[in-house]
Amino acid sequence: MDGAKGLETLSKEVLQFINGKRKLLIDGKWVESQSGETFEVYNPATGQVIAHVPAGNKEDVDMAVKAARKAFTEGSPWRKLTPSERGRIVSRIGDLILKYADELAQLESLDNGKPVSVARAADIPLAADLFHYMSGFATKLDGSTIQPSVPYTPGAEYHAYTRREPIGVVGQIIPWNFPLLMAAWKLGPALTSGCTVVLKPAEETPLTALRLGEICQEAGLPDGVLNIITGFGETTGAPLVAHPLVDKIAFTGSTEVGKLIVKAAAHDLKKLSLELGGKSPVIILDDANLDIAIPGAANGIFFNQGQCCAAGSRLYIQEKVYDQVVEGIAKYAKNLKVGPGLDPTTQLGPLVSQIQLERVTGFIESGKSQGASAASGGSRWGNEGYFVEPTLMVNTEDHMKVVQEEIFGPVVVATKFKDLDDDLIRRANDSVFGLASGIWSQDISKVHRLAARLQAGTVWVNCYNIFDASLPFGGFKQSGWGREMGSLVLNNYLESKTVCISL
Repeated sequence: MDGAKGLETLSKEVLQFINGKRKLLIDGKWVESQSGETFEVYNPATGQVIAHVPAGNKEDVDMAVKAARKAFTEGSPWRKLTPSERGRIVSRIGDLILKYADELAQLESLDNGKPVSVARAADIPLAADLFHYMSGFATKLDGSTIQPSVPYTPGAEYHAYTRREPIGVVGQIIPWNFPLLMAAWKLGPALTSGCTVVLKPAEETPLTALRLGEICQEAGLPDGVLNIITGFGETTGAPLVAHPLVDKIAFTGSTEVGKLIVKAAAHDLKKLSLELGGKSPVIILDDANLDIAIPGAANGIFFNQGQCCAAGSRLYIQEKVYDQVVEGIAKYAKNLKVGPGLDPTTQLGPLVSQIQLERVTGFIESGKSQGASAASGGSRWGNEGYFVEPTLMVNTEDHMKVVQEEIFGPVVVATKFKDLDDDLIRRANDSVFGLASGIWSQDISKVHRLAARLQAGTVWVNCYNIFDASLPFGGFKQSGWGREMGSLVLNNYLESKTVCISL
């Protein structure tokens, strides 16, 4: 096997999985792509090849969508299941994720680069919890009765009610930063709602999605309900978005690609939900408990190597505590243990790819060229793999690219402010994005005033990156349409039907 270096700690099951011949999941069967072509999967810690997976194309997508359509039609095993039976299958998926937690954590770390300790503590239990949480809604997708007045038919009586029905065949496209968790965020509510799915994982990180397909089969998911096509955006994602038998697209990824999907879906007015980019402001007031705020704000950007759409990448620090906060975050960054994700002591792993490495280091150099400087980091780490030093940039101005654009790496910019006034709010909201934000303060009045005026789908207060299956997540402005998680996510996968009966 190529790329064997550094894989000595992998379990036998993981080694068998990456050494095995990976295939596409279509209509309950694992099959090769129609073209027979494959592409390479890399270990971000070394840049070496660890696996080969099928390169799906338009023909594979067509087969998968038709299988999903067949599984959705009346008379199919999926449609015949009662809501409680469907909920039990979704819940079993969560059970099996916990059963195979160690294997999945190793695969996720190997494929994505994230520390295996983080995958075990966060990604895997959160993915399982999402399926468990969603499974309970299968028996609660209720409509309501209505008493219409209909003034132009005096004396007439009507019985009216609403039904909530699955939207149909859903194409789901997920990113590479949280591969298993994003698959769970998408699949949990779609399956609970009774939809069928064609899932396209990111080409950089396909392994845990393929393993999840095996888990879903073990849980008893009928054939064709979940189909998984690995491949690239232009040859796999685009045909999925354009396919006439797909009723809805659910996408998580960059705002740039989200706009392309909007244009492509306009042809037949597909339903869309989009969870897109962010450039989230974090405000640290001078009354904040800095013993909590400094490591909290640092974790808000350096968690998952900064490859998080909600990353707290813009720090606004009140003048009185600015120097103390900058010094504290710089020290935190310098003390982080950088290394391969499979090393259990690693706190900051590599970026996902060479492309991402070049993107992030390019932003750092852009900031320096515009006058910013690095209080910590500021360079590539090592000469193997895709590592970047955790970086805090100071002397930044609001017009700089590092302040305005999403970097998607372990890079945070710090600026100071004097008073809690309209100018601070304007600066915090001065972004095309509106995904998340953070406030660090012990003054509850100031917290509520700020939270009400920040243009963001989530406001974290004295914490950051707190995710739970019950908490809706999504953005304002160009950060997307719709919400993931919580009960609100079910609206992404359900149609509402009104039935009106004359009595």
